[in-house]
Amino acid sequence: MYRSHNCGELNASSINTEVTLAGWVQKSRDKGFMNWVDLRDRYGITQLIFDESRTDKTVFELAKTLGREFVIQVKGTVIEREDKNKNKNMITGDIEILVTELTILNAALTPPFTIEDETDGGEDIRMKYRYLDIRRNPVKNSLLFRHKVAMEVRKYLSDLDFCEVETPYLIKSTPEGARDFVVPSRMNEGQFYALPQSPQTFKQLLMVGGMDKYFQIVKCFRDEDLRADRQPEFTQIDCEMAFVEQEDILNVFEGLTRHLLKEIKGIEVDKFPRITYDYAMKTYGNDKPDIRFGMEFGELNEFAQHKEFPVFNAAELVVGIAVPGAGNYTRKEIDGLIDWVKRPQVGASGMVYAKCNDDGTFKSSVDKFYDQEDLGQWAKITGAKPGDMIFVLSGPANKTRAQLSALRMELATRLGLRNPKVFAPLWVIDFPLLELDEESGRYHAMHHPFTSPKPEDMALLETEPGKVRANAYDMVLNGNEIGGGSIRIHDKATQQLMFKYLGFTEDEAKAQFGFLMDAFQFGAPPHGGLAFGLDRLVAILGGQETIRDFIAFPKNNSGRDVMIDAPAAIDDAQLKELSIKLDIK
Repeated sequence: MYRSHNCGELNASSINTEVTLAGWVQKSRDKGFMNWVDLRDRYGITQLIFDESRTDKTVFELAKTLGREFVIQVKGTVIEREDKNKNKNMITGDIEILVTELTILNAALTPPFTIEDETDGGEDIRMKYRYLDIRRNPVKNSLLFRHKVAMEVRKYLSDLDFCEVETPYLIKSTPEGARDFVVPSRMNEGQFYALPQSPQTFKQLLMVGGMDKYFQIVKCFRDEDLRADRQPEFTQIDCEMAFVEQEDILNVFEGLTRHLLKEIKGIEVDKFPRITYDYAMKTYGNDKPDIRFGMEFGELNEFAQHKEFPVFNAAELVVGIAVPGAGNYTRKEIDGLIDWVKRPQVGASGMVYAKCNDDGTFKSSVDKFYDQEDLGQWAKITGAKPGDMIFVLSGPANKTRAQLSALRMELATRLGLRNPKVFAPLWVIDFPLLELDEESGRYHAMHHPFTSPKPEDMALLETEPGKVRANAYDMVLNGNEIGGGSIRIHDKATQQLMFKYLGFTEDEAKAQFGFLMDAFQFGAPPHGGLAFGLDRLVAILGGQETIRDFIAFPKNNSGRDVMIDAPAAIDDAQLKELSIKLDIK
């Protein structure tokens, strides 16, 4: 064996034990007559000692040649450290190994950055040498944390009789809201597979097949612009159930979230509030609200318009938030926030503010137009208290809500209200079934074409399709959508009707989804499901905003793997074999 123990398990109870260890050299400290080496593996660090008076001369001299990240094997005896050298912060801190044999299994070049918790390597260099970055505790522990979450998911769902079923990666391109990655087929000239954006149609077919409860921890692919919490390939906890209604699904996956919070974080969560999409948009300005803090929206049209202030009079919506304790902001700080909301990423044209003084009076940037009674109404509607500051935006309703939502989150971050150790889950329900694309004038499915409308709203499809609600729901945790799903359409007639309102001709619908509608004719049960984003869920549970450190080999913001230099060109012979001719200008 290369090792009898790992580098994280030996302690005082192991003293006088003969052991064999193997791992990487973390660092060495050569004092001339004595040499200490920290040996590291996945499990921890054990200190080795080479003593000129007790170690074979050949072994002692060989130890002096060890460099950082050399891979070595040692044999020796566990001895107690001197009291002054004991490290109470390490499991192995009471002992060290008096080495009798040393084998260099592989020498190593000096790494381009230090393999330490606090490294000197920037993100680009660490991405290029990701296999070295994984040796660092923050990344290693993130991957182990991801494994623990995935195992708890499998345990919970398996105990509820869910069956894990694999679905294909080479499928047919279907419109699901993002661009597909496509794969040419050599055996079918001029034709292409697509990589799945999700296993949506396959899990529905599994319900038709009678599998009843399905889940899969599965890779999905979307060719879209990237950001910190998005990768071109990502992982879903994909689930589907037959003979269920919305309440059944919410209860199961509320239970899964409770289980993960308890087993992974040791936190008991009792309440999972349920709010409608309309309430979320009106109160928080987005459909994935962070409810760890307040600052709920207050609509001020009634007490802000019909005065002499033309900006508010011309606006569709005047809306504000009360920022706790911000009444002491300086003019410079306020001006900085005004500049922040005017950035192109937010897009506001300006901002009005009103300070709530400790004596109950108000001081605003629009005192010329509004008296103390008006401002008192603003405070009442926004919930502002003495010492708070009210910030007000105005303009088109949807855009203004989005702008104020961005400001709300920015202020919460600055005020330290987004505590990663606090978890506040909720459900958002009753989404619109369809949303209008203003450029094309066509309706698109807000979730996907297989989402069932609320039965009581079916009549509105003919007259007011924009008002039809979907049997759809999202799980939100700390301001992030971690999962979403719906009750599915399970009969051909309703599915054909849905395709009609999405602008598909009968031939187009048959070409794209004929296999699914055919399946519905052979006894499809009522069914529904949900998919959690595993990468994002793990990052949030791990107290992080970004997902990269929880993925072994992530892509950068350009969708490139800089470690293996992908994507890359392929040679002409391979292109010819695939019947592909490039037209690159």
